[in-house]
Amino acid sequence: MKGSPIKLKQKLSPKAAAAKKRRDKAAAMTPKRRARKAENQRIGQSSEYDLHHKSDGSVVKMSTKNNRNVWKHGERK
Repeated sequence: MKGSPIKLKQKLSPKAAAAKKRRDKAAAMTPKRRARKAENQRIGQSSEYDLHHKSDGSVVKMSTKNNRNVWKHGERK
């Protein structure tokens, strides 16, 4: 499965879409991001939890409901 199952396509011009694609690809291929992807694959995934990377570098399994609760974590106001 690629990305989110919810497809909310942005309305971008062809030029802007191409630029976004380059930026997204560059971000996905940074050494830090590649290391996290590899670690996630080693740990394994389940539909019942998300792998949450903490700022200290550790990874914890967190319930999907809790991890995606943006109101609880103060990510939205």
